[in-house]
Amino acid sequence: MRQTWRWFGPADITSIDDITQVGAVGVVSALHHVPNGVVWSAEEIAKRHREIGTRKDGTASGLTWDVVESLPVTEDMKKQKGDWRAHIENYKISMRNLRDSGVEVICYNFMPVLDWTRTDLRWNLPNGGSCMRFDINDFAAFDIHILARPGAGADYTNAIADEAGRRFGALDEAGKKALARNVTMGLPGSTESMSLDDVRQHLSEYDRISAERLRANFVDFLEAVVPVAEDLGVRLCCHPDDPPFALLGLPRVMSTEADYTTMLDAVDSSANGMTLCSGSLGARPDNDLPGMMERLGHKVHFLHLRNVKRDTSDVMGSFYEAEHLGGDTDMVALIAAIVREEKKRKAAGRSDHIIPMRPDHGQDILDDLGRRSQPGYPTIGRMKGLAELRGVMAALEHGDLGV
Repeated sequence: MRQTWRWFGPADITSIDDITQVGAVGVVSALHHVPNGVVWSAEEIAKRHREIGTRKDGTASGLTWDVVESLPVTEDMKKQKGDWRAHIENYKISMRNLRDSGVEVICYNFMPVLDWTRTDLRWNLPNGGSCMRFDINDFAAFDIHILARPGAGADYTNAIADEAGRRFGALDEAGKKALARNVTMGLPGSTESMSLDDVRQHLSEYDRISAERLRANFVDFLEAVVPVAEDLGVRLCCHPDDPPFALLGLPRVMSTEADYTTMLDAVDSSANGMTLCSGSLGARPDNDLPGMMERLGHKVHFLHLRNVKRDTSDVMGSFYEAEHLGGDTDMVALIAAIVREEKKRKAAGRSDHIIPMRPDHGQDILDDLGRRSQPGYPTIGRMKGLAELRGVMAALEHGDLGV
């Protein structure tokens, strides 16, 4: 695996100098300052390459921009409304500009309205650290009582709805605002967070879009951009829903192995692939991560390795961001499946036999606790995660172990 590190640009408190010291060799980044739907110009792309390639003292960092995460699919594209056709054409131009600069892997997602969703961005751990958490009861309190979505109560069990009412009743105004802010925070690094009215407006438009319709719109998107990506030599890889179950009454179409199989088969191309995020998919107990890597590995173009610990075995349940080797996903078994896939690719002569990975998320520990990084992206917590993952990788890639 090629070890990479997510970087949100010059404003990121983790600097390029820091990344060179943690052991990563590549960078995962995006042009978060460019509004969604607008072309990523060759000039802006070149600027990001220079930023990644240069230390604070002006010397070369040795790092390269390996993966784009994310080139956003706009809400208009998902809903097929407004300027969606123009946005698709701009998407194609951005892909060309990225490939001309040397970037071959582009991660994106097709989640409606909300991107990743958490209810607590700095949940206290017994060891004194903190992490992100999704609590289904707190989310229901937001949905039913703060957002006041019509019919929201029917989407939850009576026990969850009752507990949500109790928790909402215990919140003061500051607590209500904090919960709403956490839920609607949006894409990491993005400047496009949403107000409650923005969310309500999007939800009203999705009232007419079923899961089947959203899936059809997704196929239309793939049919438009995948042939261009294939011609360019670009590998597109869709990130799963996070969390991988329905929220706010919205359709979700990338939460399970069956979802991925459907979309990969719908537009069968080497350019149409998967971002296997072990944390997002692992929040759902019926997702078999090592098995998914075995069965879909030939279409995996990018890896997010992280772990979550679920409170229950319910499909729609609470979880928190665990240590990379300490959650419910068997990370050793998953990495073993990845190593086997890479060996298969190398034997077949595939040029992409080394799959880029990054240590996704991390717990805030030590000096992270006072630095207030982008939620989920502490420097030391991720460095610890990368070290743990690197140890497993080194053991499994050892020639005498027969993996």
